Amino acid sequence: MKRLSLLFTTLLLLLSAIPALAAQAQITWYGHAAFKVVTPSGKVLLVDPWISNPSNPNAKKDLEALQKVDLILLTHGHGDHIGDTVDIAKKSGARLVAVPELQKAMVAHKGFPEKQIDRATTGSFGGTISLLDGEVTVLFVPAVHGGGMDTDKGPVYAGHPGGFLISVKNGPRIYHTGDTDLFSDMVLLKGQVDLMLVCIGDKFTMGPVRAAQAVDMIRPKMAVPTHFGTFPVLTGTPEQFKTALRRYGLEFLMRQMKVGETIVWK
Repeated sequence: MKRLSLLFTTLLLLLSAIPALAAQAQITWYGHAAFKVVTPSGKVLLVDPWISNPSNPNAKKDLEALQKVDLILLTHGHGDHIGDTVDIAKKSGARLVAVPELQKAMVAHKGFPEKQIDRATTGSFGGTISLLDGEVTVLFVPAVHGGGMDTDKGPVYAGHPGGFLISVKNGPRIYHTGDTDLFSDMVLLKGQVDLMLVCIGDKFTMGPVRAAQAVDMIRPKMAVPTHFGTFPVLTGTPEQFKTALRRYGLEFLMRQMKVGETIVWK
């Protein structure tokens, strides 16, 4: 009888642990700079959701699966980062997180639903906003890149480009660099980043060597290379990035994700 009671108690403890194990943040890469973040409570954030980029063979299926999206974060107004934003927003009702100039340009020139933009989801560099009842906070981080948006009438101004430090309650602190060169103020993020989603492709952003220097400045717990190989001109490779990290003794930080792969943050 005592053994049966002990077995029953053990079973209850194991069952009670299952929700806790399941309630972990998840990060999925769709190729290029497109990521999905799912919070422990199931809220869904997309960053630069060009899901249908050439690196993603499952784009159609992935887009169909994105029925529930709470927030879309855009680092800047270039087409390879806006991507499928409008279609996803119209389908899901997702609100847009971006600098105000980019929000306005998305409505005026790309047809983003105006009702899904408000002052609560906008900010500027150095500012932090609290979203989803405090489950997520977003720090707007500058970037060194272009800020134009292509339209049928030519390029228009769409605000200054940037990145985001996304802090998930009971989850990771994620720095999505957006498109950027190395810049000295990155060092201000040192000690604040768990997962760094870092562009390495070169030509339009920093390449592997400067990206490795950025990682050395910030010292995240993990660095995932992004924005490479989508087009032939993006010549930077994860192998080059790892080699460059080795110069700082940091090659162990690199985690190369496959397109469609999900990391469960523990």
